[in-house]
Amino acid sequence: MVEKVCENVAIIGCGYVGRAVACHLQKQGHFVTATTTRKERVTELEEVAAQVVIMTGNDAKAVKSVVQNQDTCLVSLAPISTRQVDAEVYRETYIPTAENLVAALKENSSVKQLIYLSSCSVYGNKNGEWVDETFGVDTDNEYNQVLGEAEQILLSSVREDLSVCILRLGGIYGPGRELMKRLSRLAGKRLPGSGENVGFWIHLDDSVRAVDFARQHRFNGIYNLVNDLRWTYRELCDYVCDKQGLERIVWDASQPSFRPLNAQISNRKIKAAGYTLIHPQTIV
Repeated sequence: MVEKVCENVAIIGCGYVGRAVACHLQKQGHFVTATTTRKERVTELEEVAAQVVIMTGNDAKAVKSVVQNQDTCLVSLAPISTRQVDAEVYRETYIPTAENLVAALKENSSVKQLIYLSSCSVYGNKNGEWVDETFGVDTDNEYNQVLGEAEQILLSSVREDLSVCILRLGGIYGPGRELMKRLSRLAGKRLPGSGENVGFWIHLDDSVRAVDFARQHRFNGIYNLVNDLRWTYRELCDYVCDKQGLERIVWDASQPSFRPLNAQISNRKIKAAGYTLIHPQTIV
């Protein structure tokens, strides 16, 4: 596939991943429009985008305006909060944005590629089984219900001239979100569960490059985006604590795990599509 010299790309939601994608695409010469809900982030985003728009996804007119004359649209949302939010806040963040975007795309012929960043957590508890993109979404967890519903709303916009790609990401780590620092804060603490759930991770670099790969190759459908490492949380936390000479975490198997995902996530589909991981094994 021949890469266009320059595309117009709208990024709805410029948090950790969205901002990094904007920076990557702008360096390639693409015209990037970044959206944010916070006025105080405009100056920061102007460093990585040609245009910054303050908007919320529940503003249908704003969504319609931002996708005008775009070639690609990336949706990279997160609830606005510094703490864990309830499922209703999740719904208010994801569903109106998805619905308004689909409505806008019905009247838009310029957008050829829509990419939505979802999460592998949607699989929920599969009792440690291997799962791929054909498996159903967890309907017991309210957060996963919302993420799965948003996926289906966006997938409904597929048409002959519009590809829709859902990237289900593992836990994201990278600069500013180093796992060594994050997990070392748990040293010596007692945590619920056995710690035997396998953790699934993806480096920021791979998150960015996979988005660009999906854009260039006009991906359709759902793809898991996780690295090749298959460590349990216990193994990973023990490694981090031992490496820094810290007291290991104590796991309380009498208590249910606070992590809803319990499955082995396959990344074969995205590899078969031609994507090669930058950090297949690196974790810390």
